Amino acid sequence: MAFLFLNAILIASLATFAYASDPSPLQDFCVAVNDADAAVFVNGKICKNPNKVVAEDFFFSGLNKAGNTSNAVGSRVTAVNVNQIAGLNTLGISLVRIDYAPYGLNPPHTHPRATEILVVVEGTLYVGFVTSNPANPNLKNKLFTKYLYPETYSCSQRV
Repeated sequence: MAFLFLNAILIASLATFAYASDPSPLQDFCVAVNDADAAVFVNGKICKNPNKVVAEDFFFSGLNKAGNTSNAVGSRVTAVNVNQIAGLNTLGISLVRIDYAPYGLNPPHTHPRATEILVVVEGTLYVGFVTSNPANPNLKNKLFTKYLYPETYSCSQRV
């Protein structure tokens, strides 16, 4: 009887160990392709046959080159998203390089449900964002600003 009781306790104690994790995504990637005959359509793009995916589908050359800032706002945005790197499709990632002339600016803009991270490599940048949908209604349209210098970072979440 004691043996059965000890076995029951042992089984009960082992049963409390659980393995928890996020489920695997349906797929690792969905390289976007302009192919009307492709079979899978995800996130507004058609998926390339995974057997035909190559390393170049996940590569972009050009973020190391300064953009031409001689325009009315004194800045140039180099965007990298699924249109530049087909392998970013369905991963929820985009990236930009912004070059500024002295006193240049990036006009006010929105990023619904997205996060923006800024890294200053050279110079000083005055950055900020305005809340739009905070949990506390008294904080609606609150302005957050900061000066950024090389080796400082800023993250703003747009909701």
